[in-house]
Amino acid sequence: MRRKAPSMITTKFFRVGLRLVVCGLALVSMSVVPALYGQQDKHASLIPPASRKAAPAFELVSQDGRKMRVSDYRGKVLLLNFWATDCGGCVLEIPSFIELEKAYKDKGFTAVGVAMDISYEGLKDANEAWGRVRPFMAKKGINYPIAMGDDAISKAYALNAYPATYLIDKSGKVAVAYVGVVIDKDNVETNIKGLLSER
Repeated sequence: MRRKAPSMITTKFFRVGLRLVVCGLALVSMSVVPALYGQQDKHASLIPPASRKAAPAFELVSQDGRKMRVSDYRGKVLLLNFWATDCGGCVLEIPSFIELEKAYKDKGFTAVGVAMDISYEGLKDANEAWGRVRPFMAKKGINYPIAMGDDAISKAYALNAYPATYLIDKSGKVAVAYVGVVIDKDNVETNIKGLLSER
């Protein structure tokens, strides 16, 4: 018994379906490959004290409405982290920063997060951004201050990608810059200890 040849309509549907599958696989690979290779764990060494530059000044509003300035943290080692709630790499590194804050907050260290949700998400204002950031903070148990970022701080720190993290020494100078995900906190912790031991 001879099989019927597929009709022209069936063949067209098959071709269209195959194209959709191929396009879908291409889109998935375009989004997965950067996540696997573009956001790798970052390691950095301390910049020698004589070569460090002053951290750009800023004045931002914290989650409780206080004004925050980089100068408020003089005399402490500051981890300054730029992040957004929908940035996958940002979310991955936050637990490490929570642990570092617990371990070193009484030893002259503090972490400060700067939420960049307004520009990252294209939101209309800080109120809309805080509507995302506050529940995120509660859900993740963030134990360090968060401020809302703006265009001025983005320009001052030349932010082109998120996350971006800076370690600022006791005199207010940038000692280390990490651009990318900091999943393994060992390198950051080593640098924090080095900065805490500086006079």
